[in-house]
Amino acid sequence: MVKKSDRITAPRLWLIVAKSFRALSLVAERSIANTGLCLTDFAALEALLHKGPLTITQIQDKVHLTAEGKRLAASSFERHAKDLEALMSPLSEKEMEQLYGSLKKLGLLAAEKLEEQHLRLSSNGRAG
Repeated sequence: MVKKSDRITAPRLWLIVAKSFRALSLVAERSIANTGLCLTDFAALEALLHKGPLTITQIQDKVHLTAEGKRLAASSFERHAKDLEALMSPLSEKEMEQLYGSLKKLGLLAAEKLEEQHLRLSSNGRAG
């Protein structure tokens, strides 16, 4: 029999998810800082590295990485990925798959709820 104090309620689960997210975010941000890049620069380089040249607004100009930029982006991302792998190392592959699936399911439901709220508010003339 599960004691009431051992039961995982939705608020208790939310607290664990929120605390974990904060801690994981701090570790990830430090990992990025250790590459010598700020978070926005890292994100931009990562996007260019993985998606290739990107269009900027309506101007249709493309931003390309130089060979040196590609090396910097690749080495920074590789270092950051290794840091994240080390951080996730206590989880087995199966646990990571389960966690991924569960968090994805929750995120999609939350996004759906937000869209429903937005549509409801929009139809009432109170879009936010």
